[in-house]
Amino acid sequence: MSKHKASLPNSEWEKFSHLFKRQEIPARTVLLREGQISKTGYYIEKGCMRSWFNNNGKDITFQFFFEGEAVSSVESFMTGQPSLFTIESIEPSIIHSISKEDFQFITGHSPAIKSEIEKQIFHRLFFYQRLFLSRIKDNPQKRYKELLAQRPEILQRVPQRYIASYLGITPVNG
Repeated sequence: MSKHKASLPNSEWEKFSHLFKRQEIPARTVLLREGQISKTGYYIEKGCMRSWFNNNGKDITFQFFFEGEAVSSVESFMTGQPSLFTIESIEPSIIHSISKEDFQFITGHSPAIKSEIEKQIFHRLFFYQRLFLSRIKDNPQKRYKELLAQRPEILQRVPQRYIASYLGITPVNG
């Protein structure tokens, strides 16, 4: 885990690149387990992650993350409460991790980054609202068509069992 001036989102972030740790991780690496308290946030330089939770022994995927996106259990990271889900890599990935303390330092010293983070949190909230409503009113076929239209890269890079879990259907080939 060497420190590395890395591919962070923009020049404002570059000012703080020394606070991030660059890591190369294999597929199926768990970054945070359901029930643990999140003390780290991650930025994905290369690779794919998923968020999932255990529902009576079933692994339910509810979100995917790709290059250029941040991933964490925001609720746990900000409140110190146990995470409601697990974060795991789907493919070999390059990530940049930051501690809660360093993250708070950055947001305290950069109004531009603080504003950007607030926008990302609202974006995530809107995503969760759409997901919640879609699970209530749409059938898996409609959810699949929306996934195909909105995030076609998921179908190319994510194993079918995770897509099936995300859509709320049982995969044909486990």
